[in-house]
Amino acid sequence: MKIDQRLTPQQLQPAIARMWEASAAKIRSIDSGYEPAKGTPVFTVKGRYTARGWTEWTQGFQFGSAILQFDATGDREFLEMGRSRTIALMAPHVSHIGVHDHGFNNVSTYGNLRRLQLEARIEGSDGDLHFYEMALKCSGAVQAARWTPIQGGGFIHSFNGPHSLFVDTMRTIRALGVAHVLGHVLMGENDRKFSLLDRLIQHGLATARFNVYYGEGRDSYDLRGRTAHESVFNTNDGNYRCPSTQQGYSAFTTWTRGLAWAMCGYAEQLEFFAAIGGVDADVIAAFRKAAEATCDFYIDNSAADGVPYWDTGAPNLHRLGDCLGRAADPYNEWEPVDASAAAIAAQGLLRLGRYLKSERFWQSGLTVLETLLREPYTSFDPAHQGLLLHSVYHRPNGWDHVPEGCKVPCGESSMWGDYHLREAALYVQRVAQGAPYLTFWQ
Repeated sequence: MKIDQRLTPQQLQPAIARMWEASAAKIRSIDSGYEPAKGTPVFTVKGRYTARGWTEWTQGFQFGSAILQFDATGDREFLEMGRSRTIALMAPHVSHIGVHDHGFNNVSTYGNLRRLQLEARIEGSDGDLHFYEMALKCSGAVQAARWTPIQGGGFIHSFNGPHSLFVDTMRTIRALGVAHVLGHVLMGENDRKFSLLDRLIQHGLATARFNVYYGEGRDSYDLRGRTAHESVFNTNDGNYRCPSTQQGYSAFTTWTRGLAWAMCGYAEQLEFFAAIGGVDADVIAAFRKAAEATCDFYIDNSAADGVPYWDTGAPNLHRLGDCLGRAADPYNEWEPVDASAAAIAAQGLLRLGRYLKSERFWQSGLTVLETLLREPYTSFDPAHQGLLLHSVYHRPNGWDHVPEGCKVPCGESSMWGDYHLREAALYVQRVAQGAPYLTFWQ
């Protein structure tokens, strides 16, 4: 990746404003044709959002995008859209015991509404605020209840079952963080109280230990900063067994969206610890080690413009020659890029750069975002419902649309990619304007 050392948040404001203009029409288009009975929109096929049954993890991005649109532009149409859809449709996600995605669904909706009311950006009664906060408290506790004890700690297990630790969950545990800030705990048998902050920390430590690599000789493929999508445990004795993956190429290569979830999750949690205070220095050091390693790996293993291919070990990357020495090519014949990973990673780089006062990470984040805010990544086609093009969902399963005349998936969007482009743009917009710093815990 070639880092643009000259970029500033202020220089990106025209491109961000243009993105919000395109975003508005797309949110309206999705909402006008959305039928809840047919499932949550997940990704586009030929420019139209479709559902894909696996787990319900993207609806919060759908309605959260409308809330972010209001946050950035002040257009109350989108506030009312996001708020009314959250109230009407998001309650099942609060009590969903079958997924690890509470931070995606509920912090993106109830959390953003709470934040805006606390910032006095939207009107609301004490009852409205309590409503948002009750949803967030319950969401954090429900997620924390998906607990697998292991030797020396534990983790929040994925929808695959109690043996499965996903790297993705590093971004979703912010549900536990905001619930902790609100004074909530998880109640268990015999009225035992479980600290949500402790479970957040234990999960982060387990992910840092088992899903993130540091070049310390753990196995034959131990490269500093690479990540495994999944770690598998023996639930009888709590022992770690092996790395695995659901959406990457292999257990010993790096699925770049999983890498991005770790980057963003660890950087955000470091900011959270600094805000609340009282977190053990060894915990902070472990989170920082994981954040720096993953962000360095991303920079070193992305194309020159900051966009990665979908997996750093994808089997046909070698056919592209020096694919990291030039801008990513989403229309190549061999392996797809994943712009959604770039959108998530951009925020991780920016947050870590600010936290560490590191120009390398900060400027890298701006470089990635600048790339995504222009074609061929941001879609300005009003007929296409997606905002961020060239997103990949599940390459091994072949779920992504391959357009006629192309050999790999390209030109399509995802709910998480669109949301995270909007969130990263809002983050930089607020920095440029001197507005309150964007956090999940307020």
